[in-house]
Amino acid sequence: MRKFNVIVTTEIEADTAEEAALLLYQELTKRPPPLRFSVVDESKSTTSIILDRAKAEEFASIDHTADPGNW
Repeated sequence: MRKFNVIVTTEIEADTAEEAALLLYQELTKRPPPLRFSVVDESKSTTSIILDRAKAEEFASIDHTADPGNW
């Protein structure tokens, strides 16, 4: 199985990096999860992805660990 670094891409205005991270954390506890991501693979290739909320919710509702293809 390949490894990816998934980065949430949200623009936040703040005075410091720590404040920006705290504001993002606060948003995550009050709103649906973000849909914009940057994904970096093992070869350091970066891809920007915007998920469709309905498809993402459907995917999240299924236990994909039971799929033998994930073993």
